[in-house]
Amino acid sequence: MDILSGILQISLEQGLAYALVALGIVISFRILAFPDLTVDGSFVLGGAVVARMIVLGYQPLTGVVLAILIGFSAGCATGLLNTRLKINSLLAGILIMTILYSVNLRVMGRSNTPLLNYITVFTPFEQMEIRWLSVTLFFGGIVLASKFLADLFLHTQVGLAMRATGDNEQMIRTLGVNTDNMTVLGLGISNALVALSGALVAQHQGFADIGMGIGMIVAGLASIIIGETLLRARSVGMITFAAILGSCIYRLVITIGLWLGLAPTDLKMATGAMVILALGFPALKKGKEERIHLRGI
Repeated sequence: MDILSGILQISLEQGLAYALVALGIVISFRILAFPDLTVDGSFVLGGAVVARMIVLGYQPLTGVVLAILIGFSAGCATGLLNTRLKINSLLAGILIMTILYSVNLRVMGRSNTPLLNYITVFTPFEQMEIRWLSVTLFFGGIVLASKFLADLFLHTQVGLAMRATGDNEQMIRTLGVNTDNMTVLGLGISNALVALSGALVAQHQGFADIGMGIGMIVAGLASIIIGETLLRARSVGMITFAAILGSCIYRLVITIGLWLGLAPTDLKMATGAMVILALGFPALKKGKEERIHLRGI
């Protein structure tokens, strides 16, 4: 019973910590239908910025806010490469992700920045009796607030224009909407959420590392696919909720796998296999092409 309780606690805490990544990917992949690979770099960027700010003596919240702003800028840079310079969306994401590797090293000054001896946003929770519950509620509050703001934004005129850009770019362009601006804005918001997640995770685990973002895009996609498969989400609110739920279930599966003896070095392989099965199962089941699509709503 104690083992089961521990697994659930870790899964919920980790799932909510990485749920912001899934929310960010929902905006780029699901809303804009833009395969943005910047995520792997912007996640580390958020952790690198907040770690550097904390080491320099600034307040943790100041570092978090700066991480969000710089993450937004990274997403906008990808959008500008695609819309202004007409670089392929996949290549634009790869280019910015590659550039961010050097940027992150420059920001941190090394490949790993420990934060164990510094004050972070989680320091007040260390004195509490039930630390995991306090941390989980903290992550849950931030995730729910982000979901609420995302849902609210996607129902505004700008948000509806962004959704239409991902669903039918040519149609919405004939109505006078600047789809290039919608793409840049959407990618900025997406990577701002991812950078926020990176900033919080770095403080939670006690260090920022140059390799902490590897495979983040695949993990985020796995979360979205799992959530939407379970909930059959169609509305914006349900899709964002499905991403959060999927993140928790994904972390639960990973935690159980580790408990059963799965080597940590095999996690990325297991995640990739999980996504392949989720995407390919409908075609295998019905004997024809039927893939889960990641287009706009």
